[in-house]
Amino acid sequence: MEYLKKSILLFLAVFLFMSSPLNAQQTEQGVNNAILPSLIEARVSSTEQRARLVLDLSAKTVFALTSFNEPLRIAIDVKATDIKFTNTILPTGEGLISSIDFETTNDNRIRTWLVLSDFAQVQQAYILDPFDNQPARLVVDIIPASKERFLANVAQDIAFSQNRAKEIAKLADNSNAPGTLNSQITSRPLIIIDPGHGGIDSGAQGTSGHKEKEIVLNFALLLQKLLIEAGSFDVALTRNNDSFVSLPDRLALARTNKADLFISIHADSFEQADVGGTSIYTIDEEATDVLDKILAENENRVDIIAGLAPPNIDDQAVSILVDLMRRQMRKQAFRVASTIVDQLKPSVRLRRFPIRKADFFVLQSPDIPSILIELGFLSNVKDVENLTTSEWNGRVANSIARGVAVYFDEIK
Repeated sequence: MEYLKKSILLFLAVFLFMSSPLNAQQTEQGVNNAILPSLIEARVSSTEQRARLVLDLSAKTVFALTSFNEPLRIAIDVKATDIKFTNTILPTGEGLISSIDFETTNDNRIRTWLVLSDFAQVQQAYILDPFDNQPARLVVDIIPASKERFLANVAQDIAFSQNRAKEIAKLADNSNAPGTLNSQITSRPLIIIDPGHGGIDSGAQGTSGHKEKEIVLNFALLLQKLLIEAGSFDVALTRNNDSFVSLPDRLALARTNKADLFISIHADSFEQADVGGTSIYTIDEEATDVLDKILAENENRVDIIAGLAPPNIDDQAVSILVDLMRRQMRKQAFRVASTIVDQLKPSVRLRRFPIRKADFFVLQSPDIPSILIELGFLSNVKDVENLTTSEWNGRVANSIARGVAVYFDEIK
């Protein structure tokens, strides 16, 4: 599968704006008067095997990456108003980057030009939040690439240039809008992680007081971090704080932004305390067993209790095309679930028949491979111990991240 270039504008509204430093500033100043950040410093380190560009910014912003040929260059655009520094730490000696330059545009964009000494590509690029006395930072890592790979990146960027210009204009209008997720324009698959429950909906609760909504959020943040660090994916959360997000809104977020994979994270409970272990669900109208049916009905009922009933899914399946799409997405969901289970097996206790089927509402997207990962059960003592241990969470999150990476490598 080839991934088309995407400009990912995730307007998460209620989901993210409460926790965004940019939006905290904007709440005080108003949308129309919001001020874009300044570029306050730039640093480059460069060897023959790896180069890194670090841009210090007065606040978080959005960015885009473009490759150019003749001469070999990579351009990094950030939404910012001005350049505050006069001296740049330039690359020294031989390496992937031979020189660096900056230019500003009249549409509140600053472009950093990296002139390459050989064919190279961006391995990963990400924005860091301000911390203590450190400013917000854009970090771009560059590694060697074959001539074919570099020229393919250039061709993709040229083909996408017209659409990109339109999307950059949209970013100028919306870069400080409430709920805007910091975005980048890339060809990487978009993965949306859905921490179950939140806000008024606590989900399951163990006898020791642990709440499902807190456990799954912490795990989702860890998984997001690992996937971003892999440098191959764009990753967003349906919620990154203790807020309620309706089931339809979780699906709408993924479908509107044409996600390539939807992963919902849960940790339920069951009346039989000996039921435990990790499992992965894909969509099916027929539940695997009674437990699966109960879990699916409980998840769907939560939304009705909150006052937002799910839409009639049957009404959406009005054409043969949609039905065929659903079947294909189910096959892809089973494939990614199988790949993740293969990575989990060596080090994680799995349920018997770890790949299961149920009619969870969040798995209903007809156009996105969707899985629900049941990390464990808060009604099981051993599972609670695992779910509250950082070592176990790290081991499981790493296994899932590896499974996701293998899946996308296989379908390229």
